Amino acid sequence: MTPTALTRLRQAVSRTEETTRDRTATGRRPQDADDLVGTFATDGALGFDPFPFLHALHQAGSHAVVIGQVAGIMHGSTELTGDLDLLWDGTPAQARALREALVIAGCAEPPDLDHPQVAYQVTGAGGDLCTPALAWGGLDVTASLTRAVHADDPSGFTVRYAALDDLVRMRRALGRPKDHRRADELERLRT
Repeated sequence: MTPTALTRLRQAVSRTEETTRDRTATGRRPQDADDLVGTFATDGALGFDPFPFLHALHQAGSHAVVIGQVAGIMHGSTELTGDLDLLWDGTPAQARALREALVIAGCAEPPDLDHPQVAYQVTGAGGDLCTPALAWGGLDVTASLTRAVHADDPSGFTVRYAALDDLVRMRRALGRPKDHRRADELERLRT
């Protein structure tokens, strides 16, 4: 039986916990990640569990779409990560929903969402909140919001994540070594 997207993510969270169990904090934040290994080599991987925030997004009515390596994992990538990046439309209504989700998930001071990219931290996860206004290497990611794939959790919430083709295009547009490697892996999953 092929694992579902959320089963893959739960397995990755468990593998992350096992792999980092004896790792000590270094002070390297996800923002300090290099372009080769990524956030798994930072303290963001310690205690990484995006599920409370994913549930809060659903609860708050946010239409944010999971992107980055968490979306890659949901499509079948085996590389682990230490952050949860999201794409959202930048509208005032969705800003309110996103702020509510951040508070529900333990963010004491939600970031200013008037920028195309902002960092956030909640219990169990941190990452970037991005809008289509962010420079995506010349790629217009707006349609990625409507083409998102849905995964339903048995506990009653839905996670929206980037469609495989959109995720590969985003990876290629960003162009870092880790993005090309991960895009290559995702393209192999198609066959």
